[in-house]
Amino acid sequence: MGNTSDISNTSNVRQILKSVPITEGAGVHLKRAFTSSRGPDLDPFLMLDDFHSDNPSDYRMGFPWHPHRGMETITYMISGIVEHRDSLGNKGTIGPGDIQWMTAGSGIIHQEMPKGNEKGELRGLQLWTNLPAAHKMMPPRYREIKSEQIPSVHTMNGTVVKVICGNVDGMHGPVKDIMTEIEYLDVNIPADASFRHPTQPENTVLAYVLEGEGYFDPESISFAGSESLVIFKSDYWIEVKAADKGVRFLLLSGKPLNEPVAWRGPVVMNTQEELKQAFEDYKENRFVKGEAHFTESSQ
Repeated sequence: MGNTSDISNTSNVRQILKSVPITEGAGVHLKRAFTSSRGPDLDPFLMLDDFHSDNPSDYRMGFPWHPHRGMETITYMISGIVEHRDSLGNKGTIGPGDIQWMTAGSGIIHQEMPKGNEKGELRGLQLWTNLPAAHKMMPPRYREIKSEQIPSVHTMNGTVVKVICGNVDGMHGPVKDIMTEIEYLDVNIPADASFRHPTQPENTVLAYVLEGEGYFDPESISFAGSESLVIFKSDYWIEVKAADKGVRFLLLSGKPLNEPVAWRGPVVMNTQEELKQAFEDYKENRFVKGEAHFTESSQ
């Protein structure tokens, strides 16, 4: 899980982890912030990947056709684009500031092909969240949220918060009616300023640092920089103070499902029997319920 920092008992931060370089898809080089299959239990969050490069050879091969069942993938682009197609017949381009919220449910097959901007720069984040047992086999669905649909909250000290999902100062994000309730914020704090946000003590609360550095507790003990994951202890609020160059981070919060997890690759179920059935369905072309909107040759 990368380098770990031990935190003082007086801090409301439990752990700080450094993201780990890995290769996924057809050869995409990225940084993995966490995966609950081999690390801390961060229920209902499963995994967070940061694909970040200015070298097209690091990402051009992309993520060709592959299946998902029993979970959601949430893709957030910072720079560059991702071209997307899936077995529901959806296709489109996820550009800077856009969100793609895909609920795999009973089964979906899709591909994601990243492309850099005019300078070859690409940066995006993909978060995986678990689905409750009652919704594992729901009909799959796809939602694309454009950057202009995402509201921003501006505080008196210059902090800007993009509210993707959740609520900040009465401003609600555009992503609603989701099966696993989470909060997803993009927070940008200027140099030496602070940001305080209420949280539910029963929730899992995480921050992933995109740029800059800051202190992630009011005592200024827990220092984290770019590409670090901050795992908070249970509390009613978090407070972050930016260092002298400011700090930008994703703030994630979600109520644990407290259900058993059986996970292999792109499929996340509750039992090993369900997991086995999913891969049998895929092998026998029963994975996608209803008509798939692509041909075998396009896979």
